[in-house]
Amino acid sequence: MNGFPWLALTVLAPLVAGVALLAVPAQSRGTVRVVSVFSTLVSLVASVKVALAYDLAAGGVQLRESLPLLPSVGIGWELGVDGWGVTLLLLTAITIFAGACATWTLEDRDKDFYILLLVLVAGVFGVFVSLDLFLFFLFYEIAVLPMYLLIAIWGSSKEVKRLGPFAFLWDRLDVGGREYAAMKLTLMLLIGSAAILVGMFAMVQGSGSSSFNMLEIAERGVPESVQLWVFPALWLGFGTLAGVFPFHTWSPDGHASAPTAVSMLHAGVLMKLGAFGVMRVGMVLCPEATVTWAPLVGAVAVINVVYGALGAASQSDLKYIVAYSSVSHMGVVMLGAATLTPEGWNGAVYQMFAHGLMTGLLFALVGLIYGRAHDREIFGMGGFAKVMPGVAVFFTLAGLSSLGMPGFAGFIAEFQVFMGALAAGHWVWALAGIVGAWITAVYVLRATRAIFWGEGPPARFHELSDAKGVEWVALVVLGTCLLVFGLWPRLLLDYIDVGTLQHLAAFGGAS
Repeated sequence: MNGFPWLALTVLAPLVAGVALLAVPAQSRGTVRVVSVFSTLVSLVASVKVALAYDLAAGGVQLRESLPLLPSVGIGWELGVDGWGVTLLLLTAITIFAGACATWTLEDRDKDFYILLLVLVAGVFGVFVSLDLFLFFLFYEIAVLPMYLLIAIWGSSKEVKRLGPFAFLWDRLDVGGREYAAMKLTLMLLIGSAAILVGMFAMVQGSGSSSFNMLEIAERGVPESVQLWVFPALWLGFGTLAGVFPFHTWSPDGHASAPTAVSMLHAGVLMKLGAFGVMRVGMVLCPEATVTWAPLVGAVAVINVVYGALGAASQSDLKYIVAYSSVSHMGVVMLGAATLTPEGWNGAVYQMFAHGLMTGLLFALVGLIYGRAHDREIFGMGGFAKVMPGVAVFFTLAGLSSLGMPGFAGFIAEFQVFMGALAAGHWVWALAGIVGAWITAVYVLRATRAIFWGEGPPARFHELSDAKGVEWVALVVLGTCLLVFGLWPRLLLDYIDVGTLQHLAAFGGAS
C-alpha cells in the first residue's frame, strides 16, 4: 500500500460511525443525525479523492491495500479499484449522503435505523473495492442482511385485494405487509447467496489458486468445463439481487414496503451489487462460459426491459411504479452486459450509475409526497405542483432521465447499450430496449400529470407543503448530478471505458 488508505476510509467511515452510535443515548437525536450524515460525507469526500487519484493513463487496478487475514487459507484484506469501481463508489457515496439527509426527520427509533443503514452501506462500499472473493462475499452479505430489519421495523404495509382461488393463502402470508416483503426479500437473496458461494469456491479450486484473490484467479484461469456451470450459478445468484426475471418478484414488494432512505439505497445501489457481481465476477472470471451463455442472458434481459415497463404502466401505486421501473432499467444493464461489446459494457455500467441517481431521487420524492399526502395512489391526487413546486420540478427532472430524454444521464446510458446491441448484431435486443423506453415515457408522463398538474389538490390533502430544510439536500444533490453527468458524460465515461477495455481483453481468446 502506497500513501493514505482512501479505500479503507471509504469503507470503514460509516462502519465506525455505526459502532460509535451504540454509545450515544437514543434521546440525543441531534447527535445521532450529525454523526450519521458526517460519516457519509467522509465517505463521499474519500470516494472523490479516489477518483482524483486514479490514473486513467495507467488503467488497471490501483490504490491497492493488502493485509493478511487468514493466510493459511489464502484470505486477506485485499482492496483495489478499477474504472468500474471508481464509478460505483461515487454512486454509493452520493446516494447514501442524500439518503441520510432525506431521513433527517425520522423519529421512530432513529438511532437503531441509522446504525443499520451505516452498516449496510459499509458492506456496499466493500463489495466495489474487494479483490479477495471471500471478502467480496462477506461484504455482500453485510450489505444484504440489514435489509430485513430495516423493512420489517420501519417499513410500511399496503392492503392488497385478495382475489382468485389462492386468496386464503394471501391472507395467511400477509401479502402486502412489511414483514412479508422483508422475509420474501431475505429468503430469495439468501438462496442466491448460496449459489454465489458454491460458484466462488469452485472457481478457486478449479483455477488451482492458493488464495481467493480475483487477480490471481483471472491470471491462472478457470477451466472451461468448470466455467460452464459456475457462470449460470453466479448469474442467477447475483441476478436475483439485480432483479433478473423471474427472480425479480422480491423487488416490487421490497421497494414499496421500505422506508425512504432504504428504498433509495435498495433500488439506487443494492441492485447494482447484483449487476456488478454478474459482470465483475461472473463474466470477467468466466469468459468462455460468458460467450456461451450470453444469448440467454440477453434474451432474459429483453424480458426484464419490456415486462418491467409494462408492470410499471399497470400500477397506480406510486412506489410500485418506481419499483417496477427499476426491474425494467436493470434489464437495460444486463442487456448491455450481454452484448460483450465496449459500447454495451460502457452503457451497462453508466446505466447503473444513472439509474442509481434517478431512482434515488424518485424514492426521495415519493417519501416527501407520502409524508405529506399520506397516499400513494396517483389517480387520487392532482394539482400538487401548486403547493409543491420544488418537488414537481425535481420529479419531472427524474422522470425525464428515466424515459431517456437527451441531456440527462439516463439517455447517455441507454444510447450506448442500444448501440452495443446493434454492434453485436442483436437488432431485436435494441428494438426491445427502444420499446421499453417508449412504455417508460407513457407511465412516467402519466404519473407526473396525475400528481402535479390539472385541477387543484382535493380538499382532503390539507398538509401539503414543499420540501423544507435538509430535505432539499437530497433533491439538489441527486438532481444536479443527473444533469451534470448527462451534459458532461466524459466525467465518468473515461473511467468506465478504461475498466471495460481491461476486462474485455479476457474475451480475446474466448470469442
